Amino acid sequence: MKIETWLFLGGIFFFTPVAIVYGIMTNWEEHVGYLALFMLSGMCIMIGWYLLHTSRRVGPRPEDRLDGEIHENAGTVGLFSPWSWWPLALGTGAAIGFAGLALGFWVLYIGVGLTIVGLVGWVYEYSRGDHAH
Repeated sequence: MKIETWLFLGGIFFFTPVAIVYGIMTNWEEHVGYLALFMLSGMCIMIGWYLLHTSRRVGPRPEDRLDGEIHENAGTVGLFSPWSWWPLALGTGAAIGFAGLALGFWVLYIGVGLTIVGLVGWVYEYSRGDHAH
C-alpha cells in the first residue's frame, strides 16, 4: 500500500496550490471551484492517512514486494452478491435525490427516503435474525 499512500498524500501538494491559484484567478468570487478543490485535497488527506495506517498495521502485500508472486494473492477476496437488487434501489434513490436538488426539495425527500430504504436493505441483506428472508 506504499504506492497508494504516497499517491494520495501527494495529491495534497497538487490540489491545494491549484485551489489557491484558481481562487486568485477568479477573485475568490466563484465559490464552487476552489471549495471543491480544497475538499478534494481534504479527501486526499483522509484516504492517504487511512492507507498509511493500514499499511503499517497489515505489512507489505505481495504486490509491494519485489519478490512477490502472483499465487500469493490468490484466493477469496470478499463476499459479493451478484444477484442483489439493493444497489439498484440505492442508486435510483441517489439519482432521484440529486435530481431533487435541481427540481425541488419535495423530490429530494423522495430520493432520501428511497436511498435510506436501499441502504438498510443492502446492509441487512445477509441478516439471519428474526426478520431474515
